[in-house]
Amino acid sequence: MSVTAQPIDNGKTMKIQITDRFDFNIHKDLRSIYKDNAPGTNYVVDLKDASYMDSSALGMLLQLREHAGGSKNAVTISNADSNIQEILRIANFDKLMTVE
Repeated sequence: MSVTAQPIDNGKTMKIQITDRFDFNIHKDLRSIYKDNAPGTNYVVDLKDASYMDSSALGMLLQLREHAGGSKNAVTISNADSNIQEILRIANFDKLMTVE
């Protein structure tokens, strides 16, 4: 499992890539990526290489959204497979953040 990040859009957006399992084991790594970023930074969470997501991942996404200012456009989830998209839909995350 791995979490990496890189600034995009001239530093206005942080792209976070999660591979393998998106679960509680990565919470410290994920938090360390965004904790020092200024409010107003947007985030793209790329789940292209994620194979699993549990309820703790949903909580981590909510914390990220709150840190980013709480708007729907502050966090975008991209490239999630159909199983993860279904989890996000059932949890109504498509109403809280952008799911592509």
